Amino acid sequence: MPTRQKKIIFSIAGVLSFACVLIIAAAMGTPFWLKGTVLCKTGAQLVNATGQELDKFLGEVNYGLFHGQRVKQCGLGGRPFTFSFFPDMVGAIPAGLHGLVIFFCAVLILFSSMATGFFVFNAFGSPYETLQGPLGLYLWNFICCFCSCLVMTLFASEVKLHRLSDKIANFNEGTFVYKTYAERYDSSFWMVFLVFLLHTLNVLLIRLAGIHFPFQEAKESDVNTGAADLMY
Repeated sequence: MPTRQKKIIFSIAGVLSFACVLIIAAAMGTPFWLKGTVLCKTGAQLVNATGQELDKFLGEVNYGLFHGQRVKQCGLGGRPFTFSFFPDMVGAIPAGLHGLVIFFCAVLILFSSMATGFFVFNAFGSPYETLQGPLGLYLWNFICCFCSCLVMTLFASEVKLHRLSDKIANFNEGTFVYKTYAERYDSSFWMVFLVFLLHTLNVLLIRLAGIHFPFQEAKESDVNTGAADLMY
C-alpha cells in the first residue's frame, strides 16, 4: 500500500488532472480562442481613410472551435453576426486541420480522465500491473502534455498560415473585402497552455513521490546487473 506522503501527492495530482478535464471541456465550448480586429479594406480605400479615420472601418471577430461572432463595420455602424463552423463554414475553412484540433482536444480530455483515475487508484489501491503503476502515471501525463502542445500548434497554424480570421470575415461577403488588422489569442487558448503546465506539474509530483522515470529505472537496473556479473 502507498505511504501517507504518496497518498497526499497522488491525491493532489488527481485533483489537478480532473481540473484539466474541466478546463479543456470549458475551453472547447467557448468562443474565446481568438479575438481580432478586421478592416473593411474596400470602404477604407474608397474614402482614402488614414489614422483615426480607420476606426470607422474596423470591426471585430472572436471565435472558438465551434462558433463565434463577427462585427462588420464599413463606416455605417457595426453589424453583428454570429456563425458556426459546422456545418455553415466547412467549405470556407481548412476543415481537416480544424477537425484535428477538436480531435486532439477530445484525446486530451480522455487521457486527463485516465490520469485522474490512475492517480486515485495509485493513492488508495494496490497497483501491481505496469500501466497501473509508475509507468502508467508518467505515460498518461506525457501524452496529455504532447496533446496540449499539439492543439496549440495546430490552432496557431490554422490562424496564421491559413488566415482563418480573413476567411471568417469574408465568408458570404460579395461587396466588401475584409482584412485582418490585428489579432491575439484569447483566454480559452491560454487555458490549453494552463493544462500543459498542470500535467507538467503532475510529472514533477510523481518524481517527488520517489518514483523514478521508467527508463532511468531500467538503466539503473542494467548497471546493477552488470556490476553483479563482474563479481562472478
